[in-house]
Amino acid sequence: MNSIMITGASSGIGAACAQAFLDAGWRVGLLARRAEPLEDLAQGRGDAAVILPADVTDEAQVEAAFERFIQKAGRLDVLFNNAGMFGPMAPIDEISLAEWQSVVDLNLTGMFLAARAAVRQMRAQNPQGGRIINNGSVSAHSPRAGSTCYTTTKHGVSGLTKTLSLDGRAYNIACGQIDIGNARTALLEEIIAQNPKDAPPVMDVADVAKSVLAMAQLPLEANVQSMMLMATKMPHIGRG
Repeated sequence: MNSIMITGASSGIGAACAQAFLDAGWRVGLLARRAEPLEDLAQGRGDAAVILPADVTDEAQVEAAFERFIQKAGRLDVLFNNAGMFGPMAPIDEISLAEWQSVVDLNLTGMFLAARAAVRQMRAQNPQGGRIINNGSVSAHSPRAGSTCYTTTKHGVSGLTKTLSLDGRAYNIACGQIDIGNARTALLEEIIAQNPKDAPPVMDVADVAKSVLAMAQLPLEANVQSMMLMATKMPHIGRG
């Protein structure tokens, strides 16, 4: 049975991907801070779903969660490095240092900690290797107004992906990134609620899960380095 760890698995893109991988017969590590939604996801899934309540920004909790998952799964084939937040939507001079730091802690430090734990396991296991898929964003290419925290961290995720892809070659570790634009999740609903008269085009989050599954199912000899998946009519392409 193939195995995947999904961070931020309790809702949104993470939960949709968890369901898709479980349906496809994978063993799935469900990592998020809140245990209750993870228990709901795991209901009826038996040993295939491994509930791992943990704060991805906490080094000790991340390490312990990965250890527990490896004890259950035996190895780690894929990490979907997904946990993240949008943070304040405001001009930079209206953003507090604490607000900035909370987004950086989750969107960058959390991804670093999960990737580090994954690489450590993938280097040590036999056969060696695995795959890391980082959740980036269309914001790393075309930001929304007022998205200083989110957009800056997503540029950082792109740098993390490239360096992991390069450094992982020696250990048969592939790393790619999916940049998602306007999947209908609770996070996007919050943005729409702030400006309901100018609601953006959206796509079904289930289509994101299908794409992540397709990336994960490739043999390690092939890698989707970068995929952009977006609502067809969102105004990413074009000039005003």
